Amino acid sequence: MTVAELYAFFEEKIPRALSCDWDNDGLMCCPDQNREVRRVLVALDVTAAVAEKAVREGYDLIVSHHPLIFRPIRAVSPGEAVADKVLRLLLSGVSVMSFHTRLDAVAGGVNEVLAESLGLCDVEPFGQNGEAIGRIGYLKEEISLVAFAERVKCVTGAEYVQISDAGLPVYRVALLGGNGSDDADAAFAAGADTYLTGELKHHQLTEAPERGRNLIMGGHFYTENPVCERLRELIAETDAGIDVEIVNSNPVQFI
Repeated sequence: MTVAELYAFFEEKIPRALSCDWDNDGLMCCPDQNREVRRVLVALDVTAAVAEKAVREGYDLIVSHHPLIFRPIRAVSPGEAVADKVLRLLLSGVSVMSFHTRLDAVAGGVNEVLAESLGLCDVEPFGQNGEAIGRIGYLKEEISLVAFAERVKCVTGAEYVQISDAGLPVYRVALLGGNGSDDADAAFAAGADTYLTGELKHHQLTEAPERGRNLIMGGHFYTENPVCERLRELIAETDAGIDVEIVNSNPVQFI
């Protein structure tokens, strides 16, 4: 299977029509669309370390969630972080595909993977401004916010999460991986008693108990990273002979 053929497969499974208007993703870097894909590196982010691993260990392709190129780059010359990675990958023959908000929104994407792993039932989309990226569903039974937060840590691998407890049992849960601070009102308007996302604003956390809202801030990386396994499954679906490795791309440490 070539780079072009694999990208066409992803375009069908994760349609560009689901992307937010402000987003930039797709085939980010492609020195040879006819190159045979034998080894793929899957990561949430195309960091310099991920790019270097792909080059050093002979991968043909990187598939990521966060775009390699998100904002316009003014020149492809050494000395700028994104341009340095693009140059390194292009000169080494490594392609990059990134699937961002469309992977958030698609059935079986970032948020459905997270919802399923947390045991939510009757899951359906929610969102604002016509962008139904988040997911909302029910637990099989009510549990405390602390107990649910421990489940979030276990599922995502986060070392800690932050909670703001309104004293309500957790039953109808809305979630949005990554930065979902702008969707909090939509989550509660959809009937959630608890909202889980990667990033929230300080005032949202401090005001939540006063507004009768349970909040969990689980970390941007941790609430999205479970989708990497789904990307591996999709690649295997199109060609089981492709060697796929998932790499942890998070450079952030807790001390």
